[in-house]
Amino acid sequence: MPKEKLAIVGLGYVGIPLSVLLADKGFDVVGIDVSAERAMKINEGVLPLKGDEPELDELLAKAVAKGKLRASTDFSMCSDRDAIFVCVDTPINESHKPNNSRLMAAVTSIGENMRKGTLVIIESTIAPGTMMNVVAPALERSKKMKMGKDFKLAHCPERVMPGRLLYNLRNYDRVLGGLDKQSIARASSIYSRIMKGKLHPTDLTTAEVVKTTENTYRDVQIAFANEVALICETLDIDAFEVRRLVNSCPFRDMHVPGAGVGGHCLPKDPWLLVHGGKAAKPKLIPTAREVNDGMPLHIVDLTMKMLANAKIDKRKACVTILGASFLQESGDIRNSPTIPVMRSFKSCTKLTVHDPYVTEIDGVDVVSDLRSALEGADIAIFMVAHSQYASITPATLKKFMRTPRVVDGRNIFSTEKMKKAGIAYSGIGKRLS
Repeated sequence: MPKEKLAIVGLGYVGIPLSVLLADKGFDVVGIDVSAERAMKINEGVLPLKGDEPELDELLAKAVAKGKLRASTDFSMCSDRDAIFVCVDTPINESHKPNNSRLMAAVTSIGENMRKGTLVIIESTIAPGTMMNVVAPALERSKKMKMGKDFKLAHCPERVMPGRLLYNLRNYDRVLGGLDKQSIARASSIYSRIMKGKLHPTDLTTAEVVKTTENTYRDVQIAFANEVALICETLDIDAFEVRRLVNSCPFRDMHVPGAGVGGHCLPKDPWLLVHGGKAAKPKLIPTAREVNDGMPLHIVDLTMKMLANAKIDKRKACVTILGASFLQESGDIRNSPTIPVMRSFKSCTKLTVHDPYVTEIDGVDVVSDLRSALEGADIAIFMVAHSQYASITPATLKKFMRTPRVVDGRNIFSTEKMKKAGIAYSGIGKRLS
C-alpha cells in the first residue's frame, strides 16, 4: 500500500474524482472544502455532483467505507500530509482579469499548516506566471519557508470534463510542470498510480501556458465555426453541410457551431492566457471570445424574429427553453449559455425551462417532465443536445405545443423534416424553413 498521505483541497469536478482514484489505489486521502455540506455528503459516501458520471458514485462510497477517504473543512488536516493537491476554482472578474481569491485563500491556509518537505501540486488552471508570482510567495510567507528547500512545488493542470471525469483522469496524458527534478519525480510517483496516459515533464510556466493554450485553441476553433454558421444563415445554406464538405479535405477539422460556449474552463481560460501574455497585446483570442459570447444573444434574435413573423408579442408568448446545463448529459450549469437566453424572456407570459439533470438555474425552477414543458408553448428553444431530445419528433411538437415553432441551437432537427411537417424552424447555421 502507498505510504504517502495526501490532501485534496477543493472537492468539485476535479477534486472529487482525483480523491476517489487516489483512495482507490490505497492512498490515505483527506479532502478539504469550504462547504461543510459537501464535506458531510462525501463522508456519507454520497456524490454531491450532478449529471451522469460513470462509476464515480460507486468508487466514492467504496473509498469512504474502507476509510481511505474522508472530508473536512479544517485545513489543520494538512499538517501530516506528504503531498497536497489544490483543485479550487480560478474564475475571472468582470474585466476579464484573474480572480485568485480562492486560490490565495487555499494556498495561504495550506502554508500555515503544512510541514517541511511537503509537495504542493496545483491542479487548477491559472494564468501564466501565477505559480512563481502568486502561489510560491504565498506559501513562503505563511511559515517563512523557502521554496525548493522547505517545500516542493508542481503544476499538473487538470484535463477533466463533466460526464468523463474518471475516464479522462485515467486515460489522458498530463503535462507536469515542476520547480525542480525532485518536485517532478515525487509528483510522477503519485500520478503514475492512477494514470494510463503519459506524464510530460516541463517547467512551471510552460505547464501554465500549455493548459490555457489548449482550451483557448478549442475556443477559437468554435468561434470560427460559429462565424461561418452566421455567414451561412445570411446565404440561406446549411452550415452543417458546409462543415461536412470542408472536413472531406485532408487536414481540415472544422468544429461544430452552436448556441454558445459554457462551463468553467472555456469562457475564462482564454482570458487567463491573454492576461499572462498581455505584453504581446493579443487580438485574435479576445475576438473569438466576443463571437462565442454573442451566440446566446443570436438565439434570442432568432426567437424574436420568429415571434415577430407570427405577430406574437414577446410579453404574451409562452416560451419553453430545453436544456439548462452547458453540456449534454450533464447537470453542470456553470456559465451556461442558457442563462442569458432565459433572462431575455423572463418578461414572457410563461417561461418554462426543461432539463433532465438540472432542478434550478439562475433562480428559476427547472421542470423534468418533457411533455408538461412543451404543452401550450408558442416556441421551443433547444439549447442543449441532451439525448432525451433526440426522441422528439415533429409530430410530438405539433401535438403538445400551442403553435409549433422551434429555434434549434444544437442541430437536433432536420430543416427539411420540420418544413415538411409545417413547423416554423430556424437555428444556428440552418436554412430558413
